[in-house]
Amino acid sequence: MSRSLDRRTLILGMSAGAATLVLGACDPSPAEAKAFPLQLRDAQWRERLSPQAYQVLRHEATERPFSSPLDKEKRRGTFACAGCGQTLFSSATKFDSGTGWPSFWAPLKQGVGTRRDFSLGIPRTEVHCARCGGHLGHVFDDGPPPTGKRYCMNGVAMAFRPA
Repeated sequence: MSRSLDRRTLILGMSAGAATLVLGACDPSPAEAKAFPLQLRDAQWRERLSPQAYQVLRHEATERPFSSPLDKEKRRGTFACAGCGQTLFSSATKFDSGTGWPSFWAPLKQGVGTRRDFSLGIPRTEVHCARCGGHLGHVFDDGPPPTGKRYCMNGVAMAFRPA
């Protein structure tokens, strides 16, 4: 009896160790992953951003669907990072995905970066600002032509600049 209990303990211990290794190998948050051109101290981000924008951009939170006025924005212009002003998306690539978040089929060149995200236990592709590393949302492979991509962004993480 004690021999099988020892074997179970060993197997459970090995499983927990393997899970720790796998989760530990996951990428850190974008702000920790690499040095971005614009870096501020946490207190500076808190001062610069609204509480909700701070949680989304700096701590990868998600705003409630259908809560952002940018989801319904139809004017010509550009969408920029609310944290640093980096231009991210053109209104020409915006579409109504029906998800409740502003969606685009392509970003502007050098506006965004991506990384693998395992925060929900499944692999996703996180999108962040290429200048400050702020979390913007995720990109999925269920968008319209010509790219087939859906950049599903948090509106609070962006500012709209009319043309």
